[in-house]
Amino acid sequence: MRFFIALEIPSKNLLQFKVIQDKLHTLIPQAKLTGLEKIHLTLAFIGEQPDELKDRLTQVITAAASAVSSFEVTPAYIDGFPNLHHPNILWVGVKGDIDKVLLIRERIKDGLENLHLPVDERRFTPHITIAKLNGNLKITKELEVNLEKLMATPFDPIKISSIKLFESTPFNGFHKHQTLAEVSLA
Repeated sequence: MRFFIALEIPSKNLLQFKVIQDKLHTLIPQAKLTGLEKIHLTLAFIGEQPDELKDRLTQVITAAASAVSSFEVTPAYIDGFPNLHHPNILWVGVKGDIDKVLLIRERIKDGLENLHLPVDERRFTPHITIAKLNGNLKITKELEVNLEKLMATPFDPIKISSIKLFESTPFNGFHKHQTLAEVSLA
């Protein structure tokens, strides 16, 4: 199975991402938008591992959620990987209870290391991927200003009340996500 651990965005918050994506697509028509059903905040990508690992990964998530209460994050800005000026990925950064996101992320990393699984050591920035681009697009100053304007309106806070273990499976040239386990926060 191809596993990842993430914070799912509740359906009531997805409309604001659709609005952002619709405006983004007007600015960058070649952008491949992330399907609304796949909008999430990844905490750890685990990759291809034996199916039997599911229960142990659920235990890692349970330990990471221990004594962490529900919290809120709010969409705040647009950025890109590897950077905004030459992005392969465009994403929405969040503000709010970031300390809780970082705490959960560190606990998950520790749990994955204890299972002798590879851990991404790059600096973690809580983000929600909204589009993929071919690497040939250069974001001009004018386009950057227009992207900033997309985020100028106030957004509803996103209530995070659980952590999920997902399976990502190939489907018609894309991937679909299926929830394997969900651990509620305190």
